[in-house]
Amino acid sequence: MAGLSDWEWAWSKWGDNWEEAAAGCRRDGLPQDAAATSLRRDAAATDIRPTWDPFSYQRRKSALVEVNGVKLGGEETVRVFTSRRKYDQVAHKIAAMGDFVPEVVVEDAGVRAVDPRDAAAVAELNALPEPAVVTVADGIDLPVITAFRLLAAQTDPRHPILLKDVLVASADPGKDFLPTLLEASCHIGALICDGIGDAVLIQGEEAPGQSLRLAYNILQASGARIFKTDYVACPSCGRTLFNLQTTTQKIRAATGHLKGVRIAVMGCIVNGPGEMADADFGYVGGAPGKINLYVGKEAVKFNIPEGEAVERLIDLIRDHGKWTEPAGDQMEVIGS
Repeated sequence: MAGLSDWEWAWSKWGDNWEEAAAGCRRDGLPQDAAATSLRRDAAATDIRPTWDPFSYQRRKSALVEVNGVKLGGEETVRVFTSRRKYDQVAHKIAAMGDFVPEVVVEDAGVRAVDPRDAAAVAELNALPEPAVVTVADGIDLPVITAFRLLAAQTDPRHPILLKDVLVASADPGKDFLPTLLEASCHIGALICDGIGDAVLIQGEEAPGQSLRLAYNILQASGARIFKTDYVACPSCGRTLFNLQTTTQKIRAATGHLKGVRIAVMGCIVNGPGEMADADFGYVGGAPGKINLYVGKEAVKFNIPEGEAVERLIDLIRDHGKWTEPAGDQMEVIGS
């Protein structure tokens, strides 16, 4: 049956009897490349035909390049591109834009745009002596995620990839923002979580400031670039013994000025620690009126009275070198 697709092979073996087929199925997670290699070897010695659902969250290993003084690719953070038109619209106020600044103008970056289905164009790109920033050409008839996954698969991994939210920019300046937000988040967020992407460009939003905020917030939400405090708040279960919403608001008021810090607020000691993901610090209900504090997944402070817990959390953040003093107006909020 060589050359048949998984579906064709399954149909030839089981026909309409899918219950029998399902009974013989097994799904395993393969956390390492070596495990996949071993499975292929073992399966070849049996009559089992494995099927694949490939996924890797590890970032694609591109080369480090410098574009107009900005480093991207390699181990660098994911960069934010903008168009020349949008840059010119915000250039006069960049100093006041805080974290949401454009880093590279796409027209000045020498980006190479290709259709990943064009074998000749891909071969020419891969033959370049030096790595180049690459992206999918606008206007091609492929879904965004499919196009960029194909680009990542076909091009030499040394080439950093510039992601786009859409391949056909909206011509409607009055387009509602919510569909743009959802589309950009789904497309760029999915690719970032696949490990694909060294820079992002928002084309679907006309307003320059809004498009920059959208780009940065997608990177924040995907964990690719943490530029403000990140919170994970979950009640965990019915054992939660404090007001999660009020407590989370207090913690946000006290720590919202920090940059690059992840804080988890969990309802109970049973499920909470396992749901804190990769938080730097954790605030977890331990007993009625008592809180346990975590550094990473390790509990370091136990049975702290709830009324003192936020201040003790601040002390813990300070002890680990992650604390900076807030501006004067924020200090008033914390003390109120």
